[in-house]
Amino acid sequence: MLKDIKSNPKKLVADWQSLMRTFIRPEDDAARSTLLKYMEQILFGLHEFLRTKVGFTEEQPLKELGYRFTDTCLNENPEKKLADVITDLIEDIAPYAVNVASPYFVGHMTSAIPFFMVHLKTIVAALNQNVVKLETSKVVSVVEKQLQAKIHRLIFQKSEDFYREHVQNAETTLGTFIEDGTLANVTALWVARNKLLSPKPGFGGVEAEGIHAAYKAYDIDRLIVIVSALHHYSIKKACGVLGIGNENVIAVDMDDNNRIDMEALEKVISQIRENNRTGILAVIGIAGATETGTVDPLKQMAMVCSRYRVHFHVDAAWGGPTLMSAKYRHILDGIELADSVTIDGHKQFYMPMTCGMVYFRDPTHMDSVRYHSNYVIRPGSADLGIKSLAGSREAVSLVLDSALKIMGTQGYALLIEHGIETAHEFADEIRSRKLFQLVTPPELNILTYRICPEPMAEKLVRTKVEERYEINERLNHINMSVQRMQREAGKSFVSRTTLTKGRRNGEKIIVLRSVIMNPMTTIEILRQILDEQEDIFFSSFRSLDI
Repeated sequence: MLKDIKSNPKKLVADWQSLMRTFIRPEDDAARSTLLKYMEQILFGLHEFLRTKVGFTEEQPLKELGYRFTDTCLNENPEKKLADVITDLIEDIAPYAVNVASPYFVGHMTSAIPFFMVHLKTIVAALNQNVVKLETSKVVSVVEKQLQAKIHRLIFQKSEDFYREHVQNAETTLGTFIEDGTLANVTALWVARNKLLSPKPGFGGVEAEGIHAAYKAYDIDRLIVIVSALHHYSIKKACGVLGIGNENVIAVDMDDNNRIDMEALEKVISQIRENNRTGILAVIGIAGATETGTVDPLKQMAMVCSRYRVHFHVDAAWGGPTLMSAKYRHILDGIELADSVTIDGHKQFYMPMTCGMVYFRDPTHMDSVRYHSNYVIRPGSADLGIKSLAGSREAVSLVLDSALKIMGTQGYALLIEHGIETAHEFADEIRSRKLFQLVTPPELNILTYRICPEPMAEKLVRTKVEERYEINERLNHINMSVQRMQREAGKSFVSRTTLTKGRRNGEKIIVLRSVIMNPMTTIEILRQILDEQEDIFFSSFRSLDI
């Protein structure tokens, strides 16, 4: 049970002497001992610590937890000593968190991290560098520029001369670190908007005068963003923030492989171009869809965008690191032709939360979002905050830079290849079981499937639309129930989502979604997860008329 956070046998007082003692060192030997006790476990036995100390997904009603955290007053004096606070975090909070590092946790894009990431993150926190400005980061900004050039080269594969010119060039920008993929996508579309609605005689540009004045200056009524139906919700957020309006995100039909339908894309663009009152802000390709892991035909999309002179952005928040695998980087062919690319560090770079990045093929494109201030990021300086949506920012680039030195691209490639190949093994296992139906086979390391007993699967093939709808509704209830019961049992976890099956009839089906990125997740563990789902189904739906 969680302890009462107000219980404290001794009165603690906030005076200058105690404040200085707390500020610069542990209060006493007890605090030092407690800190060493737990930090040694975390620093040198992270995965064992998580296995034994951190909860998983067992049922613990949020309402009950909420009752324990209803104190809304800040105390004038300290409530607890450091040793007690650390103990509470480990003993009372951690067990009710989620052990995303478990090899049985295969439902989301958050997974185990290498143990040394905690060490690197600790050092970065201790240094407390602010990468907005050289005066608060100095060499860290220089290291970050170098790392940006390395990742840019991984994506765009420019010449040696190109990178020699731009690696430490204070005037050009290859990309920027940002908090996450959402803000990276916002940044990409922000740049695209400002390029498209740039200053011209009589108009100071959209960044200066706003979207209404921009539409008037360019004689248009609206802008649209074109992307497949599997786009991440951050695209709509970005359009809302940028004044485009999230209703102007145009979702194009997918083909039978859950990739954007190129014929439909061409049709949408040509129709829009016939209406000269609508502008196209960007076309977005997905390199690792959140729900299915699929990759759009990036090279074909790039060629279409080049022909129509449209900004081509690739959301590779998930799939981008696949470029480090010589074996599978071909899946992302065409990404080097994009105008901008988003990648998340806290996904398949296996970093702690949070790290997003966005890169631009043209090192001058971020000039369109340049900002200055009198006290910081002054004109003429080399401050990285001049062209960034973020202001104050942690030096997470040091974590990624160090991790790449520790693991190398080949080390990351091994992790990525394990995920892809284990996902394919898992797909084969699903196909071999009569209770399950593979819905979206893995292209990278994400797949979806559902419980669909063989008799019901056969009925779906031969029945009319109305009956098929009814069967799918029953299957949806089964899959939602089994996923919830498995989660609450606390042994393993897969997520669920809703997909549109059939390009014409648009049936909504609930599917189970697995993300295979933990290197400790094996096919044996995945078989156990399927076994558990079978057990839940047969114990809960034994009398079901199928």
